[in-house]
Amino acid sequence: MTERDFGAHLSLRSLLLAIAVVAVWGTNFVVIKIALGSLPPLLFAALRFTMVVVPALAFVRRPAVAWGELARYGLLIGVGQFGLLFIAINGLIAPGLASLLMQVQVVFTIGLAMRGTGERLAPVQYMALAMAIGGIGVILANTGGTTTPLGIGITLLAALSWSLGNIVQRRAGRIDMLAFVVWSSLFAVPPLFVLAFVFEGAPAIGHAVATAGIGVWAAVAWQAVGNTMFGYGAWGWLLARYPAAAVAPMALLVPVFGMGAAAIILHEPLPAWKLAAAALIIGGLAVNIFGPRIIRRSAITPAG
Repeated sequence: MTERDFGAHLSLRSLLLAIAVVAVWGTNFVVIKIALGSLPPLLFAALRFTMVVVPALAFVRRPAVAWGELARYGLLIGVGQFGLLFIAINGLIAPGLASLLMQVQVVFTIGLAMRGTGERLAPVQYMALAMAIGGIGVILANTGGTTTPLGIGITLLAALSWSLGNIVQRRAGRIDMLAFVVWSSLFAVPPLFVLAFVFEGAPAIGHAVATAGIGVWAAVAWQAVGNTMFGYGAWGWLLARYPAAAVAPMALLVPVFGMGAAAIILHEPLPAWKLAAAALIIGGLAVNIFGPRIIRRSAITPAG
């Protein structure tokens, strides 16, 4: 890592853009919860990715990636991440907590990457891992009401699917991330519709579609346009212009927006244990991001 990686700063315009992206990604958990009041979760996920595919394929060129990689990413993100996440938020876990637990994908991604390369964790990363696990433990110790052990387990599986998708995306190399997401969504739509018909049933699907109001369709469209096209497009634009070290830490704000929006809009309570869990998980992720860089920087900084 070079000195430029440590010293790069986002311009004011880029900083505001990054904040806008993480605000969209964080508050999106509230949008999901509201839409699930009218749509079954698997149908909701299928419609989300349909709205990504249908308009975008007309103007987004397919990335130079093998079809197999697109299929793997589409299944992991569409069915694994969002299919499971929507099921969990549908009465099994509070959306604010879901936004927090999903960030554990960073831990999973590091573990999977190291398993593939044979690398070992640095001592500071062990501390980061212990903090994140401690945060999960606090949540498990306070289940009940809107958060259940099953919901926590399903959300962690969704985070694991996200991390596996990250491995597929990294293997694809430097690509247009928006195009990658759009074209991979082709492989998410059919299995999501099949699973919706099998587990939710044609009558429930027909009733949900027939009775959905404009607000529900706006929520589905927001999943495609705001969360996917704007979010991934803007994030890719930032990563193309700045080192990842300058952009990636902004993602730590996702659960802050998620938990804040859930508290304000859905009146989700924020007891001390929930704040402690957030501090441990976000703190662990921060230690993982900044710890190794600070150590490397101190090693290359001349004494005195």
